[in-house]
Amino acid sequence: MSEKYKYLNKINSPEDLRKLEKSAIPQVCNEVRDFMVDTITKSGGHFGAGLGVVELTVALHYVFNTPKDKIIFDVGHQGYPHKIITGRRDVLHTIRKKGGISGFLKPAESPYDAFGAGHASTSISAALGMATARDLKGEDYNVAAIIGDGSMTGGMAFEAMNNCGVQKRNMIVILNDNDFSIASNVSALSNYFNELYASTTMQKIRDNIWDIAGKMDSLGDRLRRIASRLEDGVKAIVTPGVLFEALGFNYFGPIDGHNVQKLIKMLTLIKEVRGPVFLHIITQKGKGYAPAENDAHKLHAIGKIDRETGTPIKSSGKKIPKYQDVFGHAMIKEMEKNKKIVGITAAMPDGTGLDMVQEKFSERVFDVGIAEGHAVTYAAGMAMQGLVPVVAIYSSFLQRAYDQIIHDVSLQKLHVVFAIDRAGLVGSDGPTHHGTLDLSYLRVIPGIVVMAPKDEQELRNMLHTAVNHYDKGPVVIRYPRGSGLGLDDKPASQIRIGQSETLKEGKDIAILAIGKMVTTSLKAAEILEENNISAEVINARFVKPIDMKMIDSIYSRFDKVITVEDNQKQGGFGSAVLEAFSVKNHTNIETKILGLPDNPVEHGSQDELHADLGLDAVGIANSAAQMLSMELKSETVNDYIKMK
Repeated sequence: MSEKYKYLNKINSPEDLRKLEKSAIPQVCNEVRDFMVDTITKSGGHFGAGLGVVELTVALHYVFNTPKDKIIFDVGHQGYPHKIITGRRDVLHTIRKKGGISGFLKPAESPYDAFGAGHASTSISAALGMATARDLKGEDYNVAAIIGDGSMTGGMAFEAMNNCGVQKRNMIVILNDNDFSIASNVSALSNYFNELYASTTMQKIRDNIWDIAGKMDSLGDRLRRIASRLEDGVKAIVTPGVLFEALGFNYFGPIDGHNVQKLIKMLTLIKEVRGPVFLHIITQKGKGYAPAENDAHKLHAIGKIDRETGTPIKSSGKKIPKYQDVFGHAMIKEMEKNKKIVGITAAMPDGTGLDMVQEKFSERVFDVGIAEGHAVTYAAGMAMQGLVPVVAIYSSFLQRAYDQIIHDVSLQKLHVVFAIDRAGLVGSDGPTHHGTLDLSYLRVIPGIVVMAPKDEQELRNMLHTAVNHYDKGPVVIRYPRGSGLGLDDKPASQIRIGQSETLKEGKDIAILAIGKMVTTSLKAAEILEENNISAEVINARFVKPIDMKMIDSIYSRFDKVITVEDNQKQGGFGSAVLEAFSVKNHTNIETKILGLPDNPVEHGSQDELHADLGLDAVGIANSAAQMLSMELKSETVNDYIKMK
């Protein structure tokens, strides 16, 4: 490490941090922030959120006895400074890379990661669960949940807070609020009252008054009410915490989240307060790195960028549009022709491509915050009144709205379109964000249509079909993260529901593929052709309803079939094909399902992960050859690898 990191060079655990004098802590914060900028601008990763919580993270580990004391982060985007301090400083450059450390909180990676965090609004529930376990087991440690203001838009956070107020266990919730300016919210008066209310002396006085008044019959009750109203009245004037007090928390804040000495003082005080405590801090996302401060939204997550300017380091070659952008442009075209179409996103307009739609149709695109369940039922209400809502959402996030899809959309046969982005393996974000289950959990829902495009033009065609030509119930279009094939944009056309297409005819073996795996299967067929194996490749397009005419045709001409999907094998596309064979009593056909295993897939690039799992062209070709009791010639495989 560079010699400029005077203190950070010596911090290999929070114990090393706690040995330092308090006067050294501001410089530690500077070094952590600088190290993060140096590293992540070269390697890529989530950026702005971590820069905003450097002081909070350092203060937490300085005040609390981690890992005995539990710190639970929400989402995990803000976890990079935590990783630096907790022994992963020297491997931070491997973050989100195959074989490297996770971009999120992962208990298997470190005892300091108290709870896994990839999705939002979970930290308070987990923290309350840990506090409950602590109390039932008669143990003694502190529990603190750190939740961002974005995650506070999720209903689960408020469900948990309500339960915290009921149970009244000793725990701390820290709201990292980076949506407001520090100057307008953090005042000397607010700081004074926070420290006064949090002080041990004030707590004793309040408890003594409460206990004495409780022994004075009706007069005591009146004194208690007067004292409570006086305290609440003063707090209402100087703090915005009335809501949190109403939920049963002792509220403190807002305070400057970048004043590490103030944070250390407040955390030291409030960890002695009994019952649930809510600390509200104000931070700036991207703090300390000018490009991120100026555009925290853009630099929330980055690839390799120029450290000085914050501009991306572009790779050479033709730029091919991402699927999310193809979807966004297709939505604009459909909305221009059909005024009933509306878009809904759960806090991800830019990640889904709805940001460009929002610019053109601001009154017809709705961002509901990190509230996926609400987004789906909100869409159901719109559909009930004749609109055509398109819910654009990541595959792994839609899992959080499963009941709403079934109960509020499917059972009422409502025309809601689900545009599911990030389906399949997403790469560096890893198992919390892989969309590996959607084909399985969606196709069992009554009356739903589930389709997946092989390329960007088919995505346009499917969206056109879903919003204009099918109104008998919910429709799902699932597509992968990343770029398409670079096909020109042509006018969208209608696809007949449940109809597959044969892309390459063959006679030795049939390969049935869905979505992104179609193109890979075609490449596998080329390798097989060079090995004198004739493979038919079919683009299934639909997982539900499956093309039964195609099933009959396959059975009549082949005795060996491979299905290929970027979904978990259990219950997915391959299972649907086997079920279709069973319905038709096609029992003597050998079928091999290629898909994802029954265990989490770790992070790495999409190409690396597909190769490891036998889902690249070579892997598919090998599986086909093995079914035919043949071996691929090594030169054909090597030629493909070189070409790739």
